[in-house]
Amino acid sequence: MNLPILTWLQTDLISVQREWMLESVTGKGMRYSQLGSSELRVSEICLGTMTFGQQNTIEEAHRQLDCAVAFGVNFIDAAEMYPVPPREETHGRTEEYIGQWLAKQQRDKLVVATKVAGPARSMAWIRGKDRKIDRRNVGEAVSQSLRRLQTDYIDLYQIHWPDRYVPSFGQTVYDPTQERDTVPVAEQLAVFGDLIKAGKIRYLGLSNETPWGVCEFCKQAELLGLPKVVSVQNAYNLLNRVFEVGMAEACRREGLGVLAYSPLGFGTLTGKYLQGQPDMARMSLFSNFGLRYRKPNVPEAVAAYVGVAGKYGLEPAQMALAFVRQRWFVTNTIVGATSLEQLQENLASVEVVLDKEILAELDAVQARYPNPAP
Repeated sequence: MNLPILTWLQTDLISVQREWMLESVTGKGMRYSQLGSSELRVSEICLGTMTFGQQNTIEEAHRQLDCAVAFGVNFIDAAEMYPVPPREETHGRTEEYIGQWLAKQQRDKLVVATKVAGPARSMAWIRGKDRKIDRRNVGEAVSQSLRRLQTDYIDLYQIHWPDRYVPSFGQTVYDPTQERDTVPVAEQLAVFGDLIKAGKIRYLGLSNETPWGVCEFCKQAELLGLPKVVSVQNAYNLLNRVFEVGMAEACRREGLGVLAYSPLGFGTLTGKYLQGQPDMARMSLFSNFGLRYRKPNVPEAVAAYVGVAGKYGLEPAQMALAFVRQRWFVTNTIVGATSLEQLQENLASVEVVLDKEILAELDAVQARYPNPAP
C-alpha cells in the first residue's frame, strides 16, 4: 500500500486523508496493483476525465481531482480528443484542465495516461484528415499533450483506437470491405519506442482493441526487440461482457493489464434512464451519443439489474462498479462523473464486495439478456 501518496494533498482535505489512511491500514480503502509488465503501480479505480471542459468547468474538474486523490486514486486517464462529444472548439481542453491542476502536484506520485487519436473518426480539426499512427502524427500529438498537461512525460500513452479498420463503438460485425491503408504495427511500435527512449512517454497501451490486435502488437514487439504494450483499455460492464470471450484470454496470456471503461454503461446502469431522460444527463444532452446503450433489450436488462441491487440493499451504480472491479482480468476500473456527489458514490464502491449469490443472479440476468450493448 502506497500510503505516502497522501502527504502532499491540499490542507482542506487532511481530514478525508486521515480517514482513508485508517481504513487502508485495517484492510479497507483503495488497493493497488502492478499494471501489466510495467513498473507502474496503479489504484484499482482510475479517474476518467472526458467530461472536463464540456459538462464540467475547470473548478469542478479540479475538485473532482482533489477528491479522487484524497480517496487514494493515483491514476488519471485523459485523451487528446477530450472532452466528449468531440468538438473543434473544445478539443484538448480536458488535458489543459488537468495540466493546470497537475502543475501544483507532486508529479511522481501520480500515474497520468492519455491517448492519441487515430484515423477512424471524423475529427479533421485534430491534425487534419490524416491522423495515421505514424511518426509525424504521433510526434505532434505527444508534444501537444505534454504542453497541455504541463508535464515532461506521460506515464501511459495509449492508441485510442486502432490505425487499421476494426468494428468499434457498438459495431459488432467485422466487414473486410471496410479495410483501409494502415501503418504496419512494427512501424507504429518503432515510433513509440523512440518516444520511450527520449523519455517523453514511459509505457504504451492500446484501447478499443481486438484479440488479434493485442497478439500482433505483442508478437511484433518480441520479434523486433521493441517496447511491448502493457495494457488495453476497452469497454466492459454488465450490459457489455464480450471482453470475456476472446480479449480476456489474449490479455492473460500476453500479460497485459486491463483498464475497463464505461463500467456504468454511460450511466444507464444507475437506473436513472428507466423513468425517462433526466435533464442534465449525458444521453439527454447529446442525442447522438452512447448509441450502443439505446439498443433493444437495454432498458429491460437495466431494470433487471436494478432489481437485483434493490433485493440486496445495494445502490445500482455501486453494484455495477463492484462487479467490474471483481472480475479476475480487470486491473483497473475507470470511473467518471459530472458531479462531486456522483464521484464520491463511485469511489465508495471499493468497499462493496459481491458474494457468490449476487454474482449468480447477475449471471442469470446476462443469460436472459445477453450483452444488449456490445
